[in-house]
Amino acid sequence: MPLYEHVFLARQDASAQQVEDLTNQITGAISSLGGKVTKTESWGLRSLTYRMNKNRKAHFVLLNVDSPATVIAEIERQERINEDVLRYLTIRVDEHEDGPSAMMRKADRDRERDDRGGGFRGDRDRGPRRPREGAEATAANQE
Repeated sequence: MPLYEHVFLARQDASAQQVEDLTNQITGAISSLGGKVTKTESWGLRSLTYRMNKNRKAHFVLLNVDSPATVIAEIERQERINEDVLRYLTIRVDEHEDGPSAMMRKADRDRERDDRGGGFRGDRDRGPRRPREGAEATAANQE
């Protein structure tokens, strides 16, 4: 059977439990139609690049699916009807990725960087400020 990666975005005001229920509903539909979900990853609530249906954030979920094309067509039809799903994307792949996806690896890398203490230029101590020079300094001293 063909292999697919399916990502869907759920509304920002849906709770984590609602997103999990929606994911279970989709995986149940895939299983009942003769497909198989080999991996499920929830990427959490993430900011969107631009607003979609008045939402600035969305819950991202990745499903690795092993099923016929008719199953994918039915899942996408159900997601078009569901008001909680903002967008979805299904891509046919030659093989599924072993281990965590690139998004999960990035999240782990970011977490490590935060644990080390920093990574942002604004976090460093710059020391005492020097007084201004020239006309700006005289105007500031007169006030």
